[in-house]
Amino acid sequence: MADKSAQKTTPNISSVVADVLKSIEREREQEIVSRRFGLYDRKETLEQIGELLGITRERVRQLEKVVVTRLKQSAEKGEFAELLKLQEVYVQNLHSMGMASRVSDLSAKLTATNTKIDQAQVSFLAMLSPKLTVLDENDFYFLAVAIKSEHPDATGFKKQVDKTVAVIKKIGEPCGIDKVAEELGDKSVAHARALASISKQIATLNGRWGLVRWPMVNPKNIRDKIYVILYENGKPLHFNDIASSIKKSSFKRRDVTTQAIHNELIKDDRFVLIGRGIYALKEWGYKKGTVADIITDILSKSNEPLHRDEIVKRVLKKRQVKETTILLNLQGKPQFKRVAKATYELSEK
Repeated sequence: MADKSAQKTTPNISSVVADVLKSIEREREQEIVSRRFGLYDRKETLEQIGELLGITRERVRQLEKVVVTRLKQSAEKGEFAELLKLQEVYVQNLHSMGMASRVSDLSAKLTATNTKIDQAQVSFLAMLSPKLTVLDENDFYFLAVAIKSEHPDATGFKKQVDKTVAVIKKIGEPCGIDKVAEELGDKSVAHARALASISKQIATLNGRWGLVRWPMVNPKNIRDKIYVILYENGKPLHFNDIASSIKKSSFKRRDVTTQAIHNELIKDDRFVLIGRGIYALKEWGYKKGTVADIITDILSKSNEPLHRDEIVKRVLKKRQVKETTILLNLQGKPQFKRVAKATYELSEK
């Protein structure tokens, strides 16, 4: 949603774009700029525009370069008064956003609808603004804009984003952005957050930042989402509660059935059934197996027979079951032998 305070002082972005285009004398060049930057419709390639205008792809590229250079020079000379006013609003917002931002986030502050066309217009005007640096989108970076005094050119801008990725790789696990800032040697947490958000190699979830391949910040399937829910709760949960938590979460796709959740819990070794429909993370120290298996493990690790109360106590740390279930297993399974009153050891011993 657009920032109301910004809207009061911001010249109408579409009007500024229209004024800039009107300053281009030839209609054909206006068409090239409009279509190449997607100012009123989707962005078009050099080939598409060349075919439409009956000129070569290379000629389209040449004309685009010449016109954009001329527009930038005009902006530097102060010939676009409304653009320069808008530039100050950009700078003001970017200061509060960490000196840099994805264009989509900046557009959300400056426009009411934040459509792809809104973002294209915001980006186009930023590119012409003398105080701003624009980082084009590719496989590694989101379309972004920064204050030129902080990031003088796109090359240096990229290096700062890449350095942020390297720091997160070095940390080796999801963490808070304050730790990323500390490792970067950046006094501004907001600036570190802005750099991290611009990289397509980094993801964030619930305050944690990490590489996109890490499930804790970018869960891609049901199993990863189950893991995140259990990890964040820090305790075993019934599969119904896990399903409910996923539906209430901020995950991109959270419309999953309870049966699907249960099926994935059964298949994945990261999850251990510790009670009727209750699952825990294996990394918490839980092991797969029946109550009898747990009793066997406890007695095998003991150097002496154990009283049934002690056995119950230890089993309950690993399983959420009734005490009577433990006692029935203890008394009814042949692998357990009573050696004294209410005291047991393994039969093989």
